[in-house]
Amino acid sequence: MDAMTTLSQTLTALKKEGYTEDFNLKQNYLEGRNFAIRVFADDFVVDKHFRFEGDSSPDDEAVVYAISSVKYQVKGTLVNGYGLYSDSVANELVKALHAKVSPAYSAK
Repeated sequence: MDAMTTLSQTLTALKKEGYTEDFNLKQNYLEGRNFAIRVFADDFVVDKHFRFEGDSSPDDEAVVYAISSVKYQVKGTLVNGYGLYSDSVANELVKALHAKVSPAYSAK
């Protein structure tokens, strides 16, 4: 994938690569929006991730995860804010995501 400069460009490119599910972060699992599935930490891998840093506001900071699950035969994305306003409800799953991530891609 070419270097992406915006979050929306990255999501569009990942959809073209087959990451079509749009995951929501729950307490201890990922929930699919398109399919009624719950994917737990042991059932997925993080294929890629992209970090976006806001120019002037921490509210603009986010990480995009490209996630796949062989068990559920699904590929999708998860967008999660980080920093002060990160979703504290899902800390355990975020820790699992970070544990599965290879060295970061970074976009500005």
